[in-house]
Amino acid sequence: MNTEVKSLEILDRIESALNSIRPYLEADGGNVKVLEITKDNILKLEFMGNCGSCRMSTMTFKAGVEEAILRSVPEIKSIEVVNLMHV
Repeated sequence: MNTEVKSLEILDRIESALNSIRPYLEADGGNVKVLEITKDNILKLEFMGNCGSCRMSTMTFKAGVEEAILRSVPEIKSIEVVNLMHV
């Protein structure tokens, strides 16, 4: 399987994992967007809407987003949220 096809397959599984938790994010006026998957399988995300400025975004990331993705896509080595609020 070539690298591009493999990347698309991983992206599809990431989006599927995110779709499983998006209703919870959207209920609070937020969302999450995939920015990049590096060649080292590091996933970069951006919280959008209220999730980008919420003081609970770290907990949302750890308990929801990160858990869902790593469970569905074990190839991902780590996940970074570019605008994660730290309190």
